[in-house]
Amino acid sequence: MKDLFALRTSPLFWCLVLVLSTIIHSHAAEEDLYDFLWLDPDKKVYVLQNKVYKKKRKTYADIGYIMGINNAYQDTTGGKFNVGHYLTEEWAIEGTFSSYSNQDNDNYNNLNRINGSVPFVRRSKSLMGINAVWSPFYGKINTFNKIIYFDWSFGLGLGQLEYESNKDTVSNAAAADNYTTEKTTAIITKTNVKVHATKNVHIGIEYGRTNFQATGPTINNIQGSTSWKAQTEVVFSIGFSF
Repeated sequence: MKDLFALRTSPLFWCLVLVLSTIIHSHAAEEDLYDFLWLDPDKKVYVLQNKVYKKKRKTYADIGYIMGINNAYQDTTGGKFNVGHYLTEEWAIEGTFSSYSNQDNDNYNNLNRINGSVPFVRRSKSLMGINAVWSPFYGKINTFNKIIYFDWSFGLGLGQLEYESNKDTVSNAAAADNYTTEKTTAIITKTNVKVHATKNVHIGIEYGRTNFQATGPTINNIQGSTSWKAQTEVVFSIGFSF
C-alpha cells in the first residue's frame, strides 16, 4: 500500500498519465466530441476538423444574380442556376446555366453622342456548361458569439457560350447597326465561397471568368482575326442542399 501511494505521488507517474491521455485523444475520430469540464456542462465543444456541414453524397442547387464587370460598353446583369452533386467530401460535378441581359452604358452613349459613331460591341446572351468543383478549404469563424461555417471551392469546366456582336456593320457608317448571334465553346473557371446559414441553406459569392475564341469586326470587307477573349463576372447566390 505504501509503494502504491509513493507511485501515485511520483512526478513520473503523472507524466505517464499525461502521455497516455494525449495518445488516446490524438486518435479521436472526426465525429468525436470533446468535453471540457471547466466550461458550462451544457455546452458542447467541437474541434475544427469536426465538420458540421458535410458534403459527401449531397446534392445542391444555387440561384444567383450576375454582375458583369469587364464589358467596356455594356452594363451586364443576369441570372445563374447551378445544380451539382458531391461525389466525395472535396469533389463535385456541377451543371450550370446563365442568362444575360445587356444595356448600353454611359461610355457607349457618350461616344455615340459626341462623335456620332458606334463602338464595336460583343455581349453575352447565355452560357451552358458542366464543371468539376474542388472544395479543399472548410472553416469556421467565431464572431458575435456565433460560429459561422463556410466552404471555399474552385471550379473548372467546359460550356457553350452564345453571344451577339455588331462586327459586320460597325465599320460601315451608312449601314444600320445590326447584331449577329454566334455560339462558341468556352472554358469556365471560377472560385466560390459558401457560408452556411442552416443545415440546408447557404449563401454564396462567386468570381467567374469565361474564356472563349471570337472574331473581331469586319473592316473594308476584311474579316477580323480570331483571338481569345474573356468575360468576368461576380455572382451573389442563395442555395439549398439535400
